[in-house]
Amino acid sequence: METYGDLIAAEDVLLFVNAAITGTGQREFHSGADEQRLSLDFLHTYMLVNYRGPYAAALALDINDHNAALIVRHLLESARDATVEQRHTEGRLIARRLALLPPQRVYRLIAGLRRAKVNNRRTRAIVRDWLAARPDQAFDAVKYRAGLKLALRHTHLRTVAEETGDFLYAPRRRARFEAPLLDAWRRAHHQQSALYELPYTVAEGFAHRHGIPRAAFLERIAPRMTALERLRLQESARDHGADAVRTDLSRMPLTRLASYVLGLPPADRTARRAELTGALRGAALRAARTAGAREGSWGRVTAVLDDSFSSYGSGTKRRRPLAAALASHFLLEVLADEYTALWTSGLTDALLARPSGPTPLGRRILDALDTAPQRLLIVSDGWDNAPPGLAAEVLRVWRTRLDPQRRTSIVHLNPVYDAEDFDVRRLAPTVPTAGLRDAEDLPALVEFARFAEGRTDLTELTDHLAVRTERFLAAGAGR
Repeated sequence: METYGDLIAAEDVLLFVNAAITGTGQREFHSGADEQRLSLDFLHTYMLVNYRGPYAAALALDINDHNAALIVRHLLESARDATVEQRHTEGRLIARRLALLPPQRVYRLIAGLRRAKVNNRRTRAIVRDWLAARPDQAFDAVKYRAGLKLALRHTHLRTVAEETGDFLYAPRRRARFEAPLLDAWRRAHHQQSALYELPYTVAEGFAHRHGIPRAAFLERIAPRMTALERLRLQESARDHGADAVRTDLSRMPLTRLASYVLGLPPADRTARRAELTGALRGAALRAARTAGAREGSWGRVTAVLDDSFSSYGSGTKRRRPLAAALASHFLLEVLADEYTALWTSGLTDALLARPSGPTPLGRRILDALDTAPQRLLIVSDGWDNAPPGLAAEVLRVWRTRLDPQRRTSIVHLNPVYDAEDFDVRRLAPTVPTAGLRDAEDLPALVEFARFAEGRTDLTELTDHLAVRTERFLAAGAGR
């Protein structure tokens, strides 16, 4: 039988998962960066001390990279507090998660471990295995030179080839390098053409040193850019007249693509409507199939999507909440058999979404319930203010008086971490709320949200975490 302590423990775990999905320690619309960092640091410490097992298991969930790196760091810092069995499971989880993190974030993590003077045997083994699994040692030496040197120095490892070691510590020792990338870096100091053999971020510094015009540089370096670099630079390159920097939008991730679309002027979105809409629908279809969800399998779906002024986010997370709503809109369009989208502003053209006005969530939820949906999804930061509190009252009456049998499934997905409450802001106790980072995770989060309805079974939640952990580790073993 579940005890009161079990219910508290389950609520704590769910609260942390929501925070780890949405919180990044950066400024949000309603709170500053310092508040965000302090709030997240407290949660991580609390979970590590009280729920070490679920805390480590969060690495197998759809949490963001910032919190994944924090979990890894805290687990390695406190290795002596773990049992032998815990260390074994944590080691596998850490190794798998590091393989998925962007390399620059892993190198920053290693730098943080160095500052914290964490250099135990397990840390050295994990870093050694991660470095050994990197696909191109020369590439890391050129693009992440400082990070690689620090990692090797901190863990006392000698896992690089002799030539790479010379490049890192004594680049003038050799007149030339056998590895093409290393030698291109050497030649780029005095030969302009060599810099176009380097990764974009490295070549950019050399281009500035040689005084190469921006347009000419972007035109020639375009083949060396990653897809995300092309996406980020496409519009500024066009302003410089560098038309060679083009991105194949049909292959971009859904939420990233939604952010790009929202960054375009409305006139450009209108002119490119067919291209952008096709790319978003294609990305949504790929996301649904990757999540194992069939098209049209969710029945009659209505979504309330927040495009109020607070969906702008902040200067560091510009339009991020709105991007999550726009991406969710296109994904739900794929998952639903019948789909209705209701934006808080009254917008009917999703492609022209922009942050504006108050947040009349209560009124839009009433409109949504009038469509008699089988599923109602609300994507919002939860700041219901037109009038305040109406959404909570509508949902309370609907759930307790009009639909106690729960014929309509209602889930609130919140893309913004509320530092003051150590959680994402909730609309009503009767409706489950889950944090949302990327719309691609929406199907899994809707499933996970059932644990947040106030009747959480700790055993069921623990079993769910165990299943996700095994699935996560098995996916890594099959690579």
